[in-house]
Amino acid sequence: MLLGRAANGLFWVSRYIERAENMARLVDTGLRLSLTEISTASDEWGSVLSSAGVRGAFEATHSEYSTLAVADFLLRDLTNPSSVLSSMETARMNARMVRTTLTREVWEAINEAWMTFRRLLTSPVDERDLPAVLDAIKRETALIRGTFQGTMLRNEIFEFAQLGTLIERADNTARILDVKYFVLLPSAAWVGSMLDTSQWQTILRSVSAHRSYRWTYEGEYSPANVADHLILNRRMPRSLAFCYHGIAGGLDALGQDYGSQQPSYDVAINTLANLQDTSIEDIVDRGLHEFLRSFIRDNARLADQIATDYRFN
Repeated sequence: MLLGRAANGLFWVSRYIERAENMARLVDTGLRLSLTEISTASDEWGSVLSSAGVRGAFEATHSEYSTLAVADFLLRDLTNPSSVLSSMETARMNARMVRTTLTREVWEAINEAWMTFRRLLTSPVDERDLPAVLDAIKRETALIRGTFQGTMLRNEIFEFAQLGTLIERADNTARILDVKYFVLLPSAAWVGSMLDTSQWQTILRSVSAHRSYRWTYEGEYSPANVADHLILNRRMPRSLAFCYHGIAGGLDALGQDYGSQQPSYDVAINTLANLQDTSIEDIVDRGLHEFLRSFIRDNARLADQIATDYRFN
């Protein structure tokens, strides 16, 4: 059995790498929304900061919203523990602590991503360069995941790292989808308009789900279909249902390895069952924003329960 400290290190290496990528995706969402030029910068970037859960921290040190200020806070600011640079620094530090549990390829991919991020984010990123920098961040984190999937033995080390990835991914998909709640249309009459559709397309593109959505729904855009794709579609690798299918499977595998199932397994199974038994119509009737906020809280509680069950310290 792994020591709790090692399990904790693996869990958080993966969470912080996933967080770095998803913070880049949130910036990408804000950048695309700002191109519509319908609402104000505070509406567009405020929605991104609210969804990331760092609006208060941003407003404590900044007096105005701008693409440069928000992107700098989310990408480079080391006082923001969720920024891309902070996340990658913490991920590498945790990876060093559990270096002997990782293959050489995984460690090298993490180290190279860390060096790349430090180089790209040495100084504030010009708005014209943001798309290329965001693509580079997503590419480097994808390389880490690729080496991890391709070289790691499927044992408890793999499972703890996967749990970290999927817990963080579920949290971030819910947050990115919730951005749409905060981005107000000029009036209720704009619901279903080209602007409304464009904003939903932006949400899909920010999680690399635009093409898979078109395959699944034959190009018909509707808020309910987008929410269905990102919440309930188990074939979509960033959906909440896909993440919880993997989380439940990982906790089941750990339970079998250790000889007993822990309370966190029951929590994950219940959440997965709720997702499987819920229709998108039920979620819309309840309120998409309320559903997502509730899910984010429950997902955080599951992470705490996993830490308790496996004695992270």
